[in-house]
Amino acid sequence: MAERAPVGAPAIPGFSYVRPLGSGGFAQVFLYEQDMPRRLVAVKVLNGAARGSSAVDQLREVFESEADVMARLSSHPSVVSIYQASISLEGHPYLAMEFCPASMGALTKGQPARLRDVLDAGVRIAGALETAHRAGVLHRDIKPSNVLLTTLGRPALSDFGIAQVLGRRELDGEMAMSIPWSAPEVVGLQSTGSVATEVWSLGATLYSFAAGRSPFELADRAQNSRSKLTERISKAVYQAIPGAQGYERFDEVVSRALRKNPHERYAAMAEFGEALQQLQRVFGYDVTPLEIVAEAWLPRAEAVPAGTRGPVVSTVGRVTRAEARAEMLAQRRGTDDDGLILDRPASPWRAGLIGAGVALAVVAAAAGVLWAMSGGAG
Repeated sequence: MAERAPVGAPAIPGFSYVRPLGSGGFAQVFLYEQDMPRRLVAVKVLNGAARGSSAVDQLREVFESEADVMARLSSHPSVVSIYQASISLEGHPYLAMEFCPASMGALTKGQPARLRDVLDAGVRIAGALETAHRAGVLHRDIKPSNVLLTTLGRPALSDFGIAQVLGRRELDGEMAMSIPWSAPEVVGLQSTGSVATEVWSLGATLYSFAAGRSPFELADRAQNSRSKLTERISKAVYQAIPGAQGYERFDEVVSRALRKNPHERYAAMAEFGEALQQLQRVFGYDVTPLEIVAEAWLPRAEAVPAGTRGPVVSTVGRVTRAEARAEMLAQRRGTDDDGLILDRPASPWRAGLIGAGVALAVVAAAAGVLWAMSGGAG
């Protein structure tokens, strides 16, 4: 039975509150049970009312953008699916998402994961990020806690809350930063995000899974202040996975993702994912598919100002299937459905001559029959 909702858990028609899952600076996450279809869902609720000050409006715009981005990318098996986005009865924007019972960040903090699992997660998330990049979206907050585990135990990327959507104004650089996993140019405020910074962040995340701590974190907690971490990240001196045996090839691949010069990193997530697949072959593991959704199925994300939601003006072509097929056949004129060349259609004159010839043949045949029946020439 659902327990009584605490302050902050909104009343949402069709959903029953279960328990809290977590909270952050801008939102809280609760576990709800959806009435129809019956399933558990994670509901992320924006702190503050739906409308108000300019700051609240900006947060709402970020929140709505997250819903749009995740909806566009939900077809990818390694992106957390979004089911619904709306406003609660109290006026709080919320997202209802796929419930993932754990995160790889929590499971591997201080407890390194098996290399087999690290590489599998790396290939899957690289495919998800390559898909996002081709759709015109930068995640900008790749870190261990944002790699969740689905109910099937598979890694899935979540939290596109500070994603940079092409066409939308830049957000404050401080919002696009999780220090231990951010690239030197991000912590130095020279960039708010690029494909190169995403490659760095995924590399730092995979390092964290394999080592049980972030790449520039030290055993002495006093040495892990924000300023000291930033200083070490800015120098980008790679340290091999501590205490690991036989990880030299893994260090080689991840260290390239963590190069100080962005141009020396992998040029794209697909390239990074392929390097991780090659490691799987070297270690004799099953090779994880690098799944990238075709660009034709990923309309580019567009900016939608907060509070301007209304009837959809679709960008999807309205050509019917019959019209599309007719157009295709017109383009392939002279071939059948299997692409085989057809005989050229006869001209009207040729058709007339053929018809006349057939008629004469019929008449001649009939005359021959009558002649035979009359006893022939004699």
